[in-house]
Amino acid sequence: MTQTLAGFGLGMRRPHHAAYVEGSAPVDFIEVISENFLVDGGRPLDTLMRARANYPLALHGVSLSVGSADGLRADYLDRLKLLVERVEPAVVSDHLCWTRTGGFNAHDLLPLPMTEEALGVVCANIERAQDHLGRRMLFENPSSYIAFAGSMTEWEFLSAMVRRTGCGLLLDINNIFVSATNHGFDALAYLDSIPWHAVDQVHLAGHSQGEALLIDTHDRPVPDSVWSLYCAAVARGGVRPTMIERDGDIPPLDDLLGELAIARTIATTGARVGEAA
Repeated sequence: MTQTLAGFGLGMRRPHHAAYVEGSAPVDFIEVISENFLVDGGRPLDTLMRARANYPLALHGVSLSVGSADGLRADYLDRLKLLVERVEPAVVSDHLCWTRTGGFNAHDLLPLPMTEEALGVVCANIERAQDHLGRRMLFENPSSYIAFAGSMTEWEFLSAMVRRTGCGLLLDINNIFVSATNHGFDALAYLDSIPWHAVDQVHLAGHSQGEALLIDTHDRPVPDSVWSLYCAAVARGGVRPTMIERDGDIPPLDDLLGELAIARTIATTGARVGEAA
C-alpha cells in the first residue's frame, strides 16, 4: 500500500537499523539510499521491508544522473522500478546533477551549467524516468563548488524544470547555504524565488569548512546558519516533510532525535527555542 510522507524523519542508517525494524524510533518517516537496495533479496532488503512496515518510506537515489547528455541507463531504471513496486514508497527522489557519461561513472554528484541546453537534457531525462516509473519524482538542489557561465540562476533553472516536467523538488537547506556561501549569492533571494508549490520534502544537514570553500559532508550536526535558513524557509513556504541527513560520524539515535526536535520547534513556533519568533 502506497504511503504518504508527512512530519519529521531521519535517514535509516545501519547503526540504528534495530530501532526502525522494531518500530521504536519516534519518527514520522524514514529515508534510504535507493542504490543500497537495488537487489533481488538478502538481508538489506529484508531489513528495509520490516522497517517499511512501521514507517512511511522515502527512496533517495544518487545514480539516476538526469544531467547526462547520453541519456539514462535502461538497466538502472528497470531495477529502480522493481524496487519501487516492491516497497511502495511515499516519495522517490534523486539529484539535479550528473554522475556518469558513457562508460565513466564519477560516483559523485557533479554540477551542471544552468543553460537552456542543459535544461533540455535534464527535462528529457526526468520525463523518461517519470514515465518509466509511472509516478512523479522529486529532485534535490545541488551543493556546488564551481560556477559555470550561464543564462540562469539555479532557482530559475529549477522553476523551469518543474514547469516543463511536472516534477517536484526536494529542497536541501544545507545545500542552499553551502552554494550561496561558495558562490556569493543571496540564500534568501533563492528562497524567495523557488516554486514552493512543488516542494514536497526538505533536507537538513551539516557541512565542513574546506581550505577555501564549504563542503557538503553530512558528518556533523546541523549548524546555526542552516537552522536560521530553515526558519526563513518555513516562513516563506510553510512546513514540509523534513528530515535530518547524517552519513558520516553517525551519532547515537538520541542525538539525531534531538536535532529533529529543533526542526519540530521551528515548524511550530517559527524559531528555535530561546530565539524570538
